[in-house]
Amino acid sequence: MTNSTKEIFRNNVKLYRHKKGYTQEKLSEVTGISSDYLSEIERGKRTTSFKRILLIADALEIEVYKLFLPQI
Repeated sequence: MTNSTKEIFRNNVKLYRHKKGYTQEKLSEVTGISSDYLSEIERGKRTTSFKRILLIADALEIEVYKLFLPQI
């Protein structure tokens, strides 16, 4: 991922997580991804696999592409 794509992705994970009313711990529980790992994703410290992106989108009940769209 490029830096701008990574930034959009991490911001959208956080945005949609908040919209869903999930804490990082709840998202961790639903996806099976550790809360530490999710925190690193949201802070831009770590990129992730497509498999995990699918898990996150599924847990947030959104289509994957929405995680990569810039917010206006």
